[in-house]
Amino acid sequence: MGRKQNGPESHHYTSLILFLVGLISCALVYAILSVVLRPSPISEIESLASFEESGGEVEGENGGCCRGIEHLELWGNAVKWGSEFKFNSPEECCKACKAMCSGSDGPCLCDSWVFCGSRDACGPRFGECWLKKQKDTLAPARQNEGQTVSWTSGLIFGKGEGIVGLETEYGTLHIKLFPDCAPYSVAYILELLASRHCAGCQFYRAEGRGQSWDSKGNHIENAPFGPPFALIQGTLEPQGSTFKKIPTEVCPILRRGSVAWIGSGPEFFISLANHQEWKNAYTVFGSVLPEDMEMAEKIAQLPTRSDVWNNVNVSVLETPVSLRLRRIKTSNGDLTRK
Repeated sequence: MGRKQNGPESHHYTSLILFLVGLISCALVYAILSVVLRPSPISEIESLASFEESGGEVEGENGGCCRGIEHLELWGNAVKWGSEFKFNSPEECCKACKAMCSGSDGPCLCDSWVFCGSRDACGPRFGECWLKKQKDTLAPARQNEGQTVSWTSGLIFGKGEGIVGLETEYGTLHIKLFPDCAPYSVAYILELLASRHCAGCQFYRAEGRGQSWDSKGNHIENAPFGPPFALIQGTLEPQGSTFKKIPTEVCPILRRGSVAWIGSGPEFFISLANHQEWKNAYTVFGSVLPEDMEMAEKIAQLPTRSDVWNNVNVSVLETPVSLRLRRIKTSNGDLTRK
């Protein structure tokens, strides 16, 4: 803003100078605060960490996820002895484990919990909450499982942990798993990971955001909700295996990057947009690392042909994209295949 070359009386001129000095001082304070408070550049793991802190809209919309698998006893080194550490519910035991995983870097002090919740079966051990540390969080040690087992167990993945890779010819989609919200779903993924067999796993449907959602996944006002439906869909059932249906778990509003089952699986999809219109219809068991969504978008732009499923127009890939499930390890914030 230009300054006047000629002022009225001298005292008005003095007032103007004082006003400008005050204005400049405020501007300097704002500039300093902007530098101090400005977010620093973040790595892929740190970017996902900020997503984890918000619960990825999974925990945020459900008051915090803390679920486990019934009739399962996980093994591992104890960091809290259950005989001296008791609660009334598995959720409280889970939260106690999470409380030891509040650091901003690296693995958790507690990454698994075991709770004895049947008064009849547990007897004097009712309420015991064992907090444990696994040697390998992607291959947790199992002591016992089955209907006769009175324990409920769960996993907690720290920042940068619990990430698996879906390898394609177009690159690897890194997915952060949510065992505290979808423990049965994650257990299946870990079994699939351990088997090293995913022949037949593939993406077969691909639909971009079209003119209905912007690049951040936000729906454009007055635009239709599809088709296209802003997703890539596939299957995680290896050839020759028998898939056991997965129970419905936490079903938040789908956001861009959400990885969810269709029904009870093994068909799944990755959402390319925020789908509030679908409400709480799908179990979400993970989320694609934000930086990998460009790769998902690339798959969505591959050549397709039109088809009709249950009176709905869909776009099917002319050539399905094969998937390979891989372990991912982290080292100093870097993602590498293991």
